[in-house]
Amino acid sequence: MITPCPAITPEDDAVPWTPPLRPSRRSLLAGAAGAAGAALLTGCSGGTSAEEDPAIPLERRMRESAVRDSERLLERYDATRAAHQALAERLAPLRAAVAAHAAALAPAAAGSPAPSPAAPSGAVGAAAPTASAEPVPPKPADALTALADAERKLSEARTIDLAGAPGELARLLASVAACGAVHAHLLTSNPGAAS
Repeated sequence: MITPCPAITPEDDAVPWTPPLRPSRRSLLAGAAGAAGAALLTGCSGGTSAEEDPAIPLERRMRESAVRDSERLLERYDATRAAHQALAERLAPLRAAVAAHAAALAPAAAGSPAPSPAAPSGAVGAAAPTASAEPVPPKPADALTALADAERKLSEARTIDLAGAPGELARLLASVAACGAVHAHLLTSNPGAAS
């Protein structure tokens, strides 16, 4: 049997309307980080690429993506070094660390060699720099700041990727992200203070 709805009387309507609660800044940031992580993992293209192929294990796809990111960062180091020869000595150990990150992140598969870093970290003129997505600023201080920004952005992206990474890869990404944050600091700190 269906019971009719009770009638609303004017006395029932005396409770004032209150607006719904707004989400906290923390919950908005967590949601944005989750959405960004999901977007990074799913990609934006309509076609099926190696990153989206379900036949390729998630860890391998994440490693290949991380290696490509490290190689793009190596290109930025090389372009900065080529544009500002006076910075070569300062950039050499940081670039070598990024090359080591690329090698450590490379997926190990039976029968296939690990990808090599974009260029050797040896002498200043050892490798021709690859074209970078962004031009190197003409002033050395601005070039260091731009490189620090690239390190910081990649460090933040890797921190977001931690949520979906398998155990060992998550630990490696955390370590590489922390190293990138240190690089960003070293690139913008006073070089003479530590020596």
